[in-house]
Amino acid sequence: MDMHAEDLVLVAVVPRAHDLEIARVLGWYRIPVRRAPQMVAVDWLALYQTARCGPGPAGIYAVAPVHGHELATRAELLHAEVDHPRAREAYYKLQLGPLIALPRPLVDGAWTRLTFLYTTGQRLLTARSLSELRIAAPAERQSLWRALRERAAAYTAAPVRSRPADLGMLADLLGRGHRT
Repeated sequence: MDMHAEDLVLVAVVPRAHDLEIARVLGWYRIPVRRAPQMVAVDWLALYQTARCGPGPAGIYAVAPVHGHELATRAELLHAEVDHPRAREAYYKLQLGPLIALPRPLVDGAWTRLTFLYTTGQRLLTARSLSELRIAAPAERQSLWRALRERAAAYTAAPVRSRPADLGMLADLLGRGHRT
């Protein structure tokens, strides 16, 4: 595993075995935009599998590098669910590299439920239980938030490239014809 101590890690819940299979086979993970954490441009995704996902207790058994993300509707992501009540809602689609099994899965009987949790590569690599992923020390917490703010600033500062509008094509698409 090529994880570094300063890497940003997002711990995210995988509620169903089907979602884990999508991450493993298709290489992506979805997050509803309305429930998403503020920053999804992270280095790694740690997959917190609920007890329904596998034979063991709930925990983190694998991680995956995050190669980027894009917006899509649920219907675009899950073609078999076009009639789902949230089919038209926006989702982040995180592009993942291969899932990498942790040498020592992180399980903890005293763990409380979570949706998302930020941590660092160092925490993930050295933790012996899920509770050790939480960053409680004020200095370490400030360092994590500073890294998240810097990542957000770098991500939003990236230039957006667009083509000049073809007004004729736009008018045709809108059914208004082109006036010169």
